[in-house]
Amino acid sequence: MSAEMSARPGMPLRAALEVLRAHRRPSDVVITSMGTAREWMAMGPLDPLDFVFVPSSMGEAPPLGLGLALAQPKRRVIACNGDGSTLMNLGALVTIAAESPPNLVLVIFDNGVYEVTGAQPVPGARMVDYAAIARASGIRSVARFDSQDAWHDGAAAAIGLAGPVCIVLDVAPVPGAVGPKSPGPTAVRGPAFMEVVRGEGGR
Repeated sequence: MSAEMSARPGMPLRAALEVLRAHRRPSDVVITSMGTAREWMAMGPLDPLDFVFVPSSMGEAPPLGLGLALAQPKRRVIACNGDGSTLMNLGALVTIAAESPPNLVLVIFDNGVYEVTGAQPVPGARMVDYAAIARASGIRSVARFDSQDAWHDGAAAAIGLAGPVCIVLDVAPVPGAVGPKSPGPTAVRGPAFMEVVRGEGGR
């Protein structure tokens, strides 16, 4: 990673996720992928309602979150997505707005690079306004935070907005980051996760 990339402004990814974890309700589903999955797993034991979307295709965490939010209206679903992954599937924002699930929170982590493949710059890095794109797609509850302090102070209010919610966080790339490893076979994890989701508090 170049000195320019490592010096990019933005809050530490781990710190941003720690704030999210602190405001996560016991009944919330949290979907992570790519860099967020790597850091989320490193922060401690997974909750049964965590779905680490590894392996995955870029941009597929928001549609997965949308499907879960529609199928499980009594649960809040938090889907974590990178800026590069968001660019790969911008149409998901329009679909989320059209379906308008009140229990979906999409968090976009904008670090300006494709981190898990070698920190190649994302096209339009730091020039693309993902919050504005979300609003233009029809998502009305949108928030953006460019510092750890601001996110710490404003997280509860932002996550609690009428959904669907899109939150954009400016985060710094993780130097030398690698791709996440799956916590286990998807064929085993998937059914176990769905059994928990359909349990108490679900549908």
